[in-house]
Amino acid sequence: MMELEPDEVFADDEDDLENGFYQGKEASKELVVYLVDASPKMFNTTCGGDINGHDETHFHVAVSCIAQSLKTQIINRSYDEIAICFFNTREKKNIQDLNGVYVFTVAHRDYLDRPTARLIKEFDSVQESFIKQIGSQYGILSGSRNNSLYNALWVAQALLRKGSAKTADKRILLFTNEDDPFGSINGITKKDMMRTTLQRAKDAQELGISIELLPLSRPNEEFNASHFYAELLGLEDDDLNQFMPSAVMRFDDLKNQLRKRIFKKRKVRRITFTIANALSIELNTYALIRPTVPGQITWLDSVTNLPIKTERSFVCTDTGTLLQEPPKRSQSYKNEEIKFSSYELSDIKRVSTGHLRLLGFKPLSCLKDYHNLRPTTFLFPSDEEVAGSTCVFIALHKSMLKLKRYAVAFYGSSTHPQLVALIAQDEILNAGGQVEPPGMHMIYLPYSDDIRQTDEVHTYTSSTAPRATDDHVKRATALMRRIDLKEFSVCQFSNPALQRHYAMVQAMALDEDEVPEIADETVPDAEGMARPGVVKALEEFKVSIYGENYEEESGLAVGGKGNTLAKKRKAEDATKESTNYDWSDLADNGRLKDKTVAELKLYLTAHGLPVAGKKELLINRILTHLGK
Repeated sequence: MMELEPDEVFADDEDDLENGFYQGKEASKELVVYLVDASPKMFNTTCGGDINGHDETHFHVAVSCIAQSLKTQIINRSYDEIAICFFNTREKKNIQDLNGVYVFTVAHRDYLDRPTARLIKEFDSVQESFIKQIGSQYGILSGSRNNSLYNALWVAQALLRKGSAKTADKRILLFTNEDDPFGSINGITKKDMMRTTLQRAKDAQELGISIELLPLSRPNEEFNASHFYAELLGLEDDDLNQFMPSAVMRFDDLKNQLRKRIFKKRKVRRITFTIANALSIELNTYALIRPTVPGQITWLDSVTNLPIKTERSFVCTDTGTLLQEPPKRSQSYKNEEIKFSSYELSDIKRVSTGHLRLLGFKPLSCLKDYHNLRPTTFLFPSDEEVAGSTCVFIALHKSMLKLKRYAVAFYGSSTHPQLVALIAQDEILNAGGQVEPPGMHMIYLPYSDDIRQTDEVHTYTSSTAPRATDDHVKRATALMRRIDLKEFSVCQFSNPALQRHYAMVQAMALDEDEVPEIADETVPDAEGMARPGVVKALEEFKVSIYGENYEEESGLAVGGKGNTLAKKRKAEDATKESTNYDWSDLADNGRLKDKTVAELKLYLTAHGLPVAGKKELLINRILTHLGK
């Protein structure tokens, strides 16, 4: 895709693109069917054990993995709907009444529905009674026309008929350790069954349903997708070679794989990028980094325990009656109240149509790190509504990389229109596949009103400002090298507060006796900090700054004496510097407001007054103390 040259793209671009653009409503939720192979081979094959060293069957690995995924999904994205379907089973339970397929669910829940606490709890223990109640058997045997894989895909497709492909992402996740499901059959029967199964998968894909395979490798035998599943998934050459290493043998590997596939990037919205009056393309936007917060609180009725609806009413202050018409708002102007309706206010605030409009290009050296107001948005072209968008995007992308420039554009969001910078990102590959995709990052730039200038560098006068000596810098450098975090990544750390919150919710919802233990990865490494080299570097740094008697005199030392000395020394310094100002004269002439917050705090600290609060509060505190 990235091999086209800019000149070639624009030279042949004779087709006029339409001026009417489509702002699509993106998929709002996911519909997922977990398709689990329940053949005897899944129960007979064991793989790397758990943390206690016990061997686990592939069936146990798949079920445990799905259960953990559901526990996370019910909290993070409870609006998504899932179905759990076993195939190669003795019993059957499905809409079409097909052999060898059993759809697992619980009472008061549809086959495809939102995950519930009861579903997770019963599914987590399904292995205990699976053989007795559901049973395991081979569904594809020589001399039989039964095809359990075909039936499973048919059932999954029927379950995913719910909802439109434009409003929901539909997916089938297939767990199996059998790379050749038709290996026991020969001749024309095998070819016919493979053909019908592949056609069934193709029919599902044409309906917007994606099929993904999570393979499990058997001991001493690698899962070989080329036997059958490569054709089902449409894998060829390089794609097939990259897929082969994805076959896993351990629970942790499968859990990580499933997490990556379940929490895939979703389009935030579709926008139109206007390059010139007669040239516009369609882009999809993706949120790469956003703060994760606990789910919204739902208010429940104290008697029925059902969700309640919140309504707001406006009451007239004069008559006390409820207002039936939409309220109007006003703005004071020259002693007159100018009234606006909600529609008029909305129209006034609407600066643009919501499209991305190109303004020009600048060298990358002009873009500063502090220009980034918030997390970037990733842009990628789409030809769904505007043909040729990808070609135009590639031309711009390659030209920006070649010339080391970024695009300046105006993003006309209806709520917060602002200038943005578009930075091209080249594709990054390694032996395992794609590390970073090609595309553009949209950086949100500040307006001149958003930039704050620094009023002062430090709180000391030039004569008393502390300076670090060469020895101080040398000791600090040695300490930093000793406690250097090698291969550090923010991806290694989970939010402990969120994890604790989720653990409490999970324990309450599933009636668990104990709250799952959460490892706080943000706690300092006490063992690492206690290494002789680190202790020595830290001690030398402290001595170089505070001297040999640091433990007895330091304001950082534990105990009341050290803290008292530090406060006393700070008060003495503030008293000394405070004498440089005529505070009474400043108060009489109303010039206290011209002083900085740090200068005002000198007076307050010198007289033992609180220093918390905004500048106006500090000034009032000084005036009160002076009796003004």
